[in-house]
Amino acid sequence: MSVDDVVRLALANNSDLRAVRAKRGLADAQLLQSGILPNPSLTGAFLPLISGVGTVPAWTVGLSQNIKALVTYSASRRATRYAGQQVYADILWQEWQVAGQARQLAADLIAGERSRPLLVEAFQLLDHRRQVVQQAVAAGNATLVTASPTIVAVQAARTSLYQLDQTQLSRRHQLNALLGLVPEAEIRLAPTADLPPFDPAGIRANLAMLVDRRPDLLALRLGYASEDAKLRVAILSQFPDLVLGGQSSSDNAKVINGGPTATVGLPIFDRNQGNIAIERATRLKLHEDYSARLAAATGQVGATLSEMEQLQAQLDVVRRDLPAARLAAQRAANAFGSSLLDERSYVELVTNRYTKEQEVMTLELALLDRQVALQTLLGAGLPSIDTLPAIPSTAAVAK
Repeated sequence: MSVDDVVRLALANNSDLRAVRAKRGLADAQLLQSGILPNPSLTGAFLPLISGVGTVPAWTVGLSQNIKALVTYSASRRATRYAGQQVYADILWQEWQVAGQARQLAADLIAGERSRPLLVEAFQLLDHRRQVVQQAVAAGNATLVTASPTIVAVQAARTSLYQLDQTQLSRRHQLNALLGLVPEAEIRLAPTADLPPFDPAGIRANLAMLVDRRPDLLALRLGYASEDAKLRVAILSQFPDLVLGGQSSSDNAKVINGGPTATVGLPIFDRNQGNIAIERATRLKLHEDYSARLAAATGQVGATLSEMEQLQAQLDVVRRDLPAARLAAQRAANAFGSSLLDERSYVELVTNRYTKEQEVMTLELALLDRQVALQTLLGAGLPSIDTLPAIPSTAAVAK
């Protein structure tokens, strides 16, 4: 499987994502509910004649409708629509996170498998020398002082190999859990990581457009727009309750009356000031949350690019020194085979070569990890916000 295959499987099969996507149905149901007007009220009474001069039973019938719901209808529906779209944007952001984790684990596994043969080679070479030295010590042809560098070096090589195997197994378990598979499932990965194209200069140039590409930032804007609509609902709700209708009645003497009715609340004590203050404070908090998230996102991208530049510079230095270390190790092996070099010097030069090799792999992995993390933050190769249903433009949300 390629890295892209792993990402697609994670998006399709991750159990947490399936649970999160169920929120879409709830958001759609809430939008449906917000478009339904309250039912009118029907009142009636039948009063049988018990005593007196009347001749027939009396009755009353009335029909009324709360008009205040019509006043707040548009703002309430707009608030619910933005809240529903925020749910969709939040789900997309969580999909980005799952896809990024899957991409990271797959790329790390591939890099680990590529580095393992070198660790095995170092361990086997030094372990062979350890066996030879131990036989020489047992035969009295060498001392522990002579053997100690080889014994220490082979122990360090074994530790590095074991640590890599432990890390690889942990990564496989994490990836299997992310893909919804059992821990012992075997996934064969491609020998190289197929990551999206990476252009640091283009990323810096388009950093100002990050606000229009990140689902989490869009979700915060939609949350602000929804809260702004809720504030408008609270402001409209300070107007008095108004119930309009009609009523008809007949008394016991068959006198029938009918006409319109109206019930108006008197805003003497409660003019909805409390709810208005709450919604206004909530809107301000959401604005500050958005500003903080935007600053953090921009800073995170810039910091990651700076770290990658430093890692690349360090990697260039190590790669420059690596050929010399390889040549020194080769010459040491030839000289040691001809009995022109002592055991300690030979082991030190060979170990130095493998240490340089591991340093290159460590820096390459660190660089790869930051590249994957940065591409996840930017959504490279991931579903864009264009896939979201009926998302308004930035200018529309800002209003």
